[in-house]
Amino acid sequence: MARALFIRHHLEDSPGLMGEAFAARGFIVDVAMMDRESATPELERYDVLVILGSKSAVYDSVEEAAWFGRELGLIGDAVQRDVPILGICFGAQALCRFFGGVVEPSPEPELGWYELEAHNNSGIARGPWFEYHFDRCHLPDEAQLWASSPRAVQAFAIGRNVGVQFHPEIDDVQLAQWFDAAEGEVRAFGADPEQLLAQTARETPAARVRAVELVDVFFAHAQLA
Repeated sequence: MARALFIRHHLEDSPGLMGEAFAARGFIVDVAMMDRESATPELERYDVLVILGSKSAVYDSVEEAAWFGRELGLIGDAVQRDVPILGICFGAQALCRFFGGVVEPSPEPELGWYELEAHNNSGIARGPWFEYHFDRCHLPDEAQLWASSPRAVQAFAIGRNVGVQFHPEIDDVQLAQWFDAAEGEVRAFGADPEQLLAQTARETPAARVRAVELVDVFFAHAQLA
């Protein structure tokens, strides 16, 4: 049976709706932590690598020295082994940087549910998708733009790998855990946590369907059975 390794960076993170979608397609889903204290995961048993979000920035040299440099090495190992990568938010930014793109602070961060515009017949649904990011990508030349918003690149492909800036894994249960860990940040952004949680509870059933569709788009692109 095929196996997918999800890399998380915080205890409050989980594969969520994307884990459900992978499992529905017959994958065994494993989760590993990647931070200052954790060991670098091994990829020998895995057919797919999924990298979740992080509060860190991919251009933070302190974080790179502490642990992110090892994560870039893990991406390199996956590329060498021809294990396709799905990067989500920070994971997409890590892919962008690994392949020579630039990631920088965004003048217009996004927090909440947003629609996007698909490009190049990508098959990415318009959404809405949940966004929670303060940085943005400038893609390397070899990347193909798959989706965008007026504020940021939202999805792209590089080889068999795909990055999405939004959070297709999120449901109201996980978002409540995120807000417990960062409620002050959410209010500082000018968003209302209670309203966002209520909206997310309403969106979760449709978001679950979109997560399955996104996994199918990724599988088709990466030529996974």
